[in-house]
Amino acid sequence: MLAVKEAIIVEGRYDKIKLSGIVDAPIIETNGFRVFSDKEKQSLIKQIAQKRGILVLTDSDGAGFVIRNFLRGVVPPSQIKHCYIPQIAGKEKRKAQPGKEGLLGVEGVTDEVIINAIRQSGATVLGEKASPRGNITKADLCRLGLSGGENAAKNRQALLKKLSLPTYLSANAMLTALNCLYSLEELKQLL
Repeated sequence: MLAVKEAIIVEGRYDKIKLSGIVDAPIIETNGFRVFSDKEKQSLIKQIAQKRGILVLTDSDGAGFVIRNFLRGVVPPSQIKHCYIPQIAGKEKRKAQPGKEGLLGVEGVTDEVIINAIRQSGATVLGEKASPRGNITKADLCRLGLSGGENAAKNRQALLKKLSLPTYLSANAMLTALNCLYSLEELKQLL
């Protein structure tokens, strides 16, 4: 079991059930979009973030990114980390039909995918050394043709697809994800 210092924020109960068998950390559900109007849940998340930090682990679909972005506005940047699972086509075993976007959510991906994503997110994994990430800047994205240029959006889409990351990440969200996963040198090699 992976011991994580930060509390992990997930969308729903099945995500929580999945994670409870993989990680030793507090796991808080947003109850989907209900967190938008649930002031008590927002207050709880703020308090936990202040005490131990939070790690947001939502599905890689549109709804997951709406929740993730909402939490960015609730919690100061120094208290929040983001964990991204890759976009993998499929459906969860318990569901009769795939989701609207046809992607596996947190509950549907393998334990290994989740563990790797947590390790690469910059989360504080107790008993492990932190990985050397976080040195990619917006200026680097511009120099590499991923932001601000004529074909930047197209280049971002191609890179995100190659890395199995959500293809609708903005340049800023992509920067966060890249800094969780790669060093600048690793990114240059990928390009």
